Amino acid sequence: MKAAIICSLVRPEEKMLIEAFAKRNVPCEVIDDRGIKFDLHALDAWKQYDVIVERCVSQSRARYILRTLKLAGVKTVNTYDVVENCGDKFVTSQLLVQHNVATPRTKLAFTVDSAQQAIEEMGYPCVLKPVVGSWGRMVTRINDRDAAEGFLELRDVLGNYEQHIYYIQEYINKPMRDIRAFVVDGKTIAAIYRTSEHWITNTARGGKATNCPVTPELDALCSAGATAVGGGIVAVDVLEDTVRGFLINEINHTMEFRNSVAPTGVDIPGAIVEYAVKVASA
Repeated sequence: MKAAIICSLVRPEEKMLIEAFAKRNVPCEVIDDRGIKFDLHALDAWKQYDVIVERCVSQSRARYILRTLKLAGVKTVNTYDVVENCGDKFVTSQLLVQHNVATPRTKLAFTVDSAQQAIEEMGYPCVLKPVVGSWGRMVTRINDRDAAEGFLELRDVLGNYEQHIYYIQEYINKPMRDIRAFVVDGKTIAAIYRTSEHWITNTARGGKATNCPVTPELDALCSAGATAVGGGIVAVDVLEDTVRGFLINEINHTMEFRNSVAPTGVDIPGAIVEYAVKVASA
């Protein structure tokens, strides 16, 4: 078989995946997404790959690439549908609620006035997020009405239409940490605690990664969340609520795992490659 990785940069994760393919004697080509040129009338050349692993940094670029590869009949990890479902936080929330998977209360509004009303209904503090984005960027805790008015006014003058879609989520008073769980083919293979003095605990923002035991309860929730968005390979961000227990906050389709292999002792890139080989052989 022949595989490929489409990526924007060869980061530590991509290097680990390349090594994992090599260990399994699977030829793997690295394709820079900046150089891709699709001709919709001549897509057969892409069929030389039995499976393509998508690792684009750009969400929009990933969507167009995967949609085109789907049109060409090329197997991909993840699929276009998974990226569509995970790439928009509100779509993810909708699917979690639809599938009865525990998740924080969420509201959506389209104007400053309606967003202010939704925030008042939600109560302070709450969290205002962009529907598209990662690494905790533009995620804001709204502590009072003055803060709400200020951040909503800022969002209103930003040019990107996505900034005018107001995704409002209840604030979960977590114990200075959250959980990132890695789900591959319906099974939670590893999880980490991300601990920080800041309420945003992403490792990209300085959160410290330590091993989190994968209990049957955690596996059941994360597996259900992964199924709700279409399966594949996803990272599930989980919050711990003192009353309700585990709640899925977000699900990520192009997951970073460089800081998670050592604390968990789990060969995450190897599991991803094993799944890709399975997809190619199906």
